[in-house]
Amino acid sequence: MTVHFVGAGPGAADLITLRAAALLAAADVVVFPGTYLDDAVLGHARVDARLVDAQDLNLDQITAVLVEAHAAGLEVVRLTSGDPSIYSALHEQTRRLDAAGVVWDVTPGIPAYAAAAALVGAELTVPELVQSVVLTRTQVRSTQMPDTEALANFAATGATLVLHLAITRIRELAAELAEHYGADCPVVVVANASQATERVLQGTLSDIADAVEGASLRQAAVILVGRALAEDVRGAESYLYAASRDRRGGL
Repeated sequence: MTVHFVGAGPGAADLITLRAAALLAAADVVVFPGTYLDDAVLGHARVDARLVDAQDLNLDQITAVLVEAHAAGLEVVRLTSGDPSIYSALHEQTRRLDAAGVVWDVTPGIPAYAAAAALVGAELTVPELVQSVVLTRTQVRSTQMPDTEALANFAATGATLVLHLAITRIRELAAELAEHYGADCPVVVVANASQATERVLQGTLSDIADAVEGASLRQAAVILVGRALAEDVRGAESYLYAASRDRRGGL
C-alpha cells in the first residue's frame, strides 16, 4: 500500500486532476486540511472512507494516522491545499514515512496563485516587462525566513511577486514594496480562490491595505504584486509566436 500526497488544488471540487479524483475514490483513509479545503472536494471520496481533519493535529499526530493506516493495509490519501510542492510540509512528512518504511508518492495540484491569476485573466510574465515569478512568504507566526530571502531582495528584481501567508501584514508590506515597485503598482488579493467564499480585491500598493482591512480578510489569501497585473498591460509580443521567427530550427 502507498500513502499518496495529493494536491487538492485551490478549493473547487472540479479543479483537481483526474489522477487526484481517482486516488480519492480508491482511498480508505483521507487526511485533509480542513482550514483551507472546500468540503466539496471530499465528495470525490467514497462514502465509507475515513475522513481525518488535520487542522488541529501536529505533524507527529498526522504521521501516526498515515503510518497506522498503512500498517493496516489501507489506501491513504494525504490531501494538501494547492500543490504539495509549496508550503505543504511535504518533506517533513515524507522523511518520517521513510523512517517508518512507508512507501509514498506525490500527485501535483493547481496552486492557489495560478487560480488567483486566472480569476483576473492575468499572465504573470509579459515579454520585455517581467519574465520571472517569485513565490515567497513573510514571517509572522511561522518559521524564520532565511536572511538572504528578505522581501526587499526579491522586490528589487521587479519580478511578479506572489506572497503567501502574508495577508495580516498587508499594510506594512505594501509600504515596503512601494519603495521598489512604486505606489501605483497593481495588486491582486484573492481569498479562497474558486470556493463559494471566494473574494477578489484589486488595487495598487497605495490602497490595497484599505481594501483588505475593509473586507476583514485574515487567512487563506494570496497576494499578487507586479506590473504584469495591470488591466492595460503593454509589453513586447512573444518571439515564440512571431511571424518572423524561423520555425525550422526549433527555439
